[in-house]
Amino acid sequence: METDNTKTTLRPASLRWKILRQALLRRSSPQNSDEQSQIGVMNRISRKTTQGFNLIPCQLIEKISNSRDARVCYTLPVAGSPKLFLTQRVDNHADLGDFEICNRCNIDNTGLVCHWPSEDALAFFSLSHADMFRSKRVIELGSGYGLAGLVIAATTEALEVVISDGNPQVVDYIQRNVDANSGAFGDTTVKSMTLHWNQDDFPYIVDTFDVIVASDCTFFKEFHKDLARIIKFLLKKVGPSEALFFSPKRGDSLDKFLEEIEGNHLHFSIIENYNAEIWKRHQMLMSGDESWPNYDKDHCYPFLVRITL
Repeated sequence: METDNTKTTLRPASLRWKILRQALLRRSSPQNSDEQSQIGVMNRISRKTTQGFNLIPCQLIEKISNSRDARVCYTLPVAGSPKLFLTQRVDNHADLGDFEICNRCNIDNTGLVCHWPSEDALAFFSLSHADMFRSKRVIELGSGYGLAGLVIAATTEALEVVISDGNPQVVDYIQRNVDANSGAFGDTTVKSMTLHWNQDDFPYIVDTFDVIVASDCTFFKEFHKDLARIIKFLLKKVGPSEALFFSPKRGDSLDKFLEEIEGNHLHFSIIENYNAEIWKRHQMLMSGDESWPNYDKDHCYPFLVRITL
């Protein structure tokens, strides 16, 4: 009886590892009733979504033949803004080769999994706060396919935008997307960068950036210490500078990250309602809008955390 209770009350983290196992095996259907029951629980636990807040309309342009990739067009909801074209994966399968690279580089694979809703919120927020980036040097950490960094580069007249990730596969996608949208950046310098938060050999970018942006980068607690440290290294010491993080609470994950921020003698403030449209959509989802099944504020709604020296 004790064993049965353990099976039915697994923690969400354990269930997510089962999702990963299921993705690697690529089973088309459960093999027995017990597996079918567990997959039903996994589907209730998973917060991944293809819709998110639906703040920036996107459209599939073409599926690239003999590839897992597709070209997607993002139409920015601001008059006069260019359309952005991104190459990204469109299937939901994890590839064993992806995880081999993760293990070798000591990184996670989240940048390849999907376009995450917190990045949608960061990109949308940037559209209405161009003054925060104008004539500034900006770096995005843990960028995934790079949507937010590309939006900042295309719409805010930033001086420079560096779009970084620690996963070399992800950085390949970022560079392809930078190249594909180069005509949209005006005088803004845009580049991709492989950046591991625990590396020490980056003197050329220390004390450089006016603004750091990141979305959904605080989930893995084992990366908190290095992430807080690199924020302190990257922020410009002379003149105003800040980091803008868009992160759900996810249990105590965000709180633990903020403890590391304080431990590095950095300052922070948390803003819950930072954009009227994002807050409106959050309220609709909390009221039962079914466009995002299993929506939960703790796991899904990104708070804005502003971090300064």
